[in-house]
Amino acid sequence: MLEYGAESRLIETVAQRLGHVLGVDSVEVSLIPSAIVLTTLSNKKTQSSTTTRRAHHKPINMSIVCDVQKMCYKAEKENLDIDFMIKTMKEIEPNYYNSWLIVFMVGVSCASFAYLHGSDLMGILITFVASSAAMFTRQVLARKKFVLIITFGVTAFVATFFAAMSQIFHLSSTPDIALSSSVLLLAPGFPFVNSVLDAVKGYLAMGWGRWMQAVLLTSATAVGIVLAFTLLNMEGW
Repeated sequence: MLEYGAESRLIETVAQRLGHVLGVDSVEVSLIPSAIVLTTLSNKKTQSSTTTRRAHHKPINMSIVCDVQKMCYKAEKENLDIDFMIKTMKEIEPNYYNSWLIVFMVGVSCASFAYLHGSDLMGILITFVASSAAMFTRQVLARKKFVLIITFGVTAFVATFFAAMSQIFHLSSTPDIALSSSVLLLAPGFPFVNSVLDAVKGYLAMGWGRWMQAVLLTSATAVGIVLAFTLLNMEGW
């Protein structure tokens, strides 16, 4: 759940509930963005077992989080044992949409944003092409396991490069809208929201870590945009 973007309070609550089902007295959880430390207390809290596990970065996927929650609910309701949990965990797989469908829908969403902000038809089409190309680039880099910061920077460069054609060749009367709309797919909304929720609920280390991750991704996006403007000798939006 930590790897796939779950909120810290939810991770701790599920761990404690599963521990209760398995018969331990209590479960203590400590979270940082890159690892989880879990301690179980049993036999009237006279015995303890502590383990630390590294959390590797994965794309945000709420289907994984929901599947773990469903396992927790079922284990509580039917009082199931550890064998059921291990079997269920091994069977949980991310539910991925078709990559071309994602490219198309991202293009449509960014083009819709351009439309809502008053772009002309050519600007909408250019936004669709630019954001679709950017999403395809992001998928390719993700499959090749590039660092996320590099992925965001390169994707922002591609989106800006394609969208800038509307201004360079005077294809649209609203090039600024096309330029700004084409990079919306890189807005790190989920990390920002989770960082605030974690901080408000007392998970300051997680909140700070996720906030810094979101800031770094935003900075990488800005670098990609500026690099494209510099290469094309443009002043900006």
